[in-house]
Amino acid sequence: MRESRLFRIVYYLLQNGKATAPELAQKFEVSIRTIYRDIDSISSVGIPIYATQGKGGGISILNDYTLDKSLFSEQEQEQMLTALQGMIVTTEKNSNELLTKLSGLFQIKSTNWIEVDFSDWAHRTPQQDTFNIIKEAIFQKRTISFCYFSGKGNKEKRNVRPIRLVFKSKSWYLYSFCLLRNDYRFFKLTRIKELEMLSETFTQDLTPTKIEKQIQVENTVAVKLKFDRQAAFRVYDEFTDNITEDSQGNLYVQVDLPYNEVLYSYVMSFSDSVEVIEPQSIREQMKKRLQKMQEKYRT
Repeated sequence: MRESRLFRIVYYLLQNGKATAPELAQKFEVSIRTIYRDIDSISSVGIPIYATQGKGGGISILNDYTLDKSLFSEQEQEQMLTALQGMIVTTEKNSNELLTKLSGLFQIKSTNWIEVDFSDWAHRTPQQDTFNIIKEAIFQKRTISFCYFSGKGNKEKRNVRPIRLVFKSKSWYLYSFCLLRNDYRFFKLTRIKELEMLSETFTQDLTPTKIEKQIQVENTVAVKLKFDRQAAFRVYDEFTDNITEDSQGNLYVQVDLPYNEVLYSYVMSFSDSVEVIEPQSIREQMKKRLQKMQEKYRT
């Protein structure tokens, strides 16, 4: 806690140029004596901080000083900048400005060795408006209302208490307490429509440990798939491990998939390049679905 305050004092002075001891004491909610002890500690690690008496005086840091490696190791600096760079896509526009400021403080010239982009090659952008409304609702502890399209094709009106935004398996999800189901649920952001932040607030404050106990593990089933060799690029993109190949170049994968509609829509996304080998029950279900699709094109 004290180390965090020392860094915040340094950053505050770098931003504002100068501050009085009473001003810093009020801002960081400590005594003036504690502020002077903090200044001694900051000075002892080589940061040129000093105090001047009289009118116009105060505590300040030399104008040409940068943080460099005084408070963070090189690895910690890189981790901080990389994490911030990954967050830019989901935060406000001034994140880029903050990234530039931090790289300047750390005297790091290049921060563009990595780029995080959640949009696909068709240039569809993330659900930014939805994301921002939910984010604000989480901060303000306000109930939100929306229409949701379930995996079964149903459209339902939901009022929920938002808890956190989760990025998993290439998609954003909202984890919240659903007032309709009176239970905790995940909602995929792309299926949320007509989103509205309500005036109703809530005081519920769940800790991560309490949240984890409420998450229901999705049922999965082990599926063995056979792929034609022309689908190799996608197979290696999406499975990476446990891929075997026969003498004809066909690829085989054993994978756990959600035991619901997601399984069938995912397998069908490979078109005629895939065949379900096991289990037999899934194979039979695929046959029925394909026959039903054929019926639609016979007339």
